[in-house]
Amino acid sequence: MAIPFLAAALGLTEFAPSLIRWLVGHKAGRISQDVVELARKITGAQSDADVMAALKANAHLANEFQCEIAKKEAEWEMALLEDRQQARERDLEILRTGQANRRADLMVLCAAVGLLMCLLSLAFYSDVLPGEAVGIISTIAGIFGGCLKDAFAFEFGSSRGSKAKDTTVAAILERLKQDG
Repeated sequence: MAIPFLAAALGLTEFAPSLIRWLVGHKAGRISQDVVELARKITGAQSDADVMAALKANAHLANEFQCEIAKKEAEWEMALLEDRQQARERDLEILRTGQANRRADLMVLCAAVGLLMCLLSLAFYSDVLPGEAVGIISTIAGIFGGCLKDAFAFEFGSSRGSKAKDTTVAAILERLKQDG
């Protein structure tokens, strides 16, 4: 089940808006299960309707839920950062052995060629293609562009926005250490 649907069905996004950014990507099923289990644990309710009723009726439970979600988000963020760090260490090890990371090079090349092909198709054929085809090609171009953005972010480090997010996560972790 898709997390946005689950979160919307349970109304959990009302109590944890920042959770939305976690809905696409890594281990989505586990994250949604963690959120539901956390809400059930805090409220003591078993059915989705009872969970929502308890969170809406009791501001203290809703606040506790938000705090627990913030802790989970910090855990998820740390796991993501560790995963990226391990990938960078793997790349460094490949370079130390004098080899080229052909897999990464091929991935970036394919994304660049794919984006270029989509843009050329749109530039030369958008007037003869049906609107649906133009929409699909544009979406695919956006996906290839996102792949290139991710490759640059991985290769050259975090953006300023990511650095601000890292600072926020570090502050949350520090607060959790002090509270716990």
